[in-house]
Amino acid sequence: MRRVAIAAIACAACLTAVPARAHEIGTTRVRAMFDSKNEYSIEIVTDAASLIEKIDVASGRTAGASGDDAGLARRLRASDAMFRRRVGVDFGLRAEPPAIEYDVIRGTATAPAVAKITLRGRVPAGASRFRWSYGWTFASYALTVECESCRPVTEWLEGGEPGGVLPSIAPAPPTRMRIARQYLALGFTHILPHGLDHMLFVLGIFLLTRVPRHVLAQVSAFTIAHSITLALSMYGILSAPARVVEPMIAASIAYVAIENVLLRQVKPWRIALVFAFGLLHGLGFAGALKELGLPRSEFVTALLTFNLGVEGGQLTVIAAAWLATSRCMSQSWYRARVVIPASLAIAGISLYWTAARI
Repeated sequence: MRRVAIAAIACAACLTAVPARAHEIGTTRVRAMFDSKNEYSIEIVTDAASLIEKIDVASGRTAGASGDDAGLARRLRASDAMFRRRVGVDFGLRAEPPAIEYDVIRGTATAPAVAKITLRGRVPAGASRFRWSYGWTFASYALTVECESCRPVTEWLEGGEPGGVLPSIAPAPPTRMRIARQYLALGFTHILPHGLDHMLFVLGIFLLTRVPRHVLAQVSAFTIAHSITLALSMYGILSAPARVVEPMIAASIAYVAIENVLLRQVKPWRIALVFAFGLLHGLGFAGALKELGLPRSEFVTALLTFNLGVEGGQLTVIAAAWLATSRCMSQSWYRARVVIPASLAIAGISLYWTAARI
């Protein structure tokens, strides 16, 4: 047991290099604006430190310390050539490369510094299309296109995926089915692959018991609870600051993991505890969803399908864990070699997140 504990703690120490912000969804927004003089400006808002880290990796450099806001801005300007490699502005005709301005908005105790990057240029005469691509994020992000004579159009893109419209054409608003597909995918990717903290909580629920109905009871309690607070938060009935919610979410993961080490079976209070933690995680889901925004015309559709996507992600995590461990669950060494080391690793990571988020 001592060797198992040491190995698990070492594993947790290595994994604490994972950022305390465990999901990237909602951290990038792009707004393209066109005026009557055929000039455009494209504004990118994203996490400054995360962007610089990705640029360093792509350049083959060792990621250094983020530094202050002025230092972040200088590093972005110095990386202009590399930044342009994964940014695409295409009008279907030869056009001059855009001028790019880099700025960093000061971070706070509860929010990281934000990079505001503005591309400016002129639309070539006779342009037949506007296509945009941005490869510096791995998550879904919103592209909003605006012009003086048309209503704004927003579409969701994956990192590197091309998208865009002609500003002279006002396309029809997205259908209910398209919104449902978009928010279903956003909810799923909020768990897989971007919601590492929520994944670890679900794995903590799974590890305690080998009885399927006990796993189902815990997952059902968690689902009902976070659905309640997600809905209440999105309707403006309930709110809590992220600086309180995020550390508490991390602490809840650590508690469940530690309890897995101390308990050998699901106790009655475990269901109530998971329900209470589900209420907390629902506030976390709401914080991410508020960053994404919900279409006013299909608010209920987007909210319901986002929640369904979250559930699909959770069930996928449980199914993968079940497939990975089903053959050894009946072995006498399963608890000592799987449950305890994995729970200690989860506890170590989440305790680190708790401290980092505080």
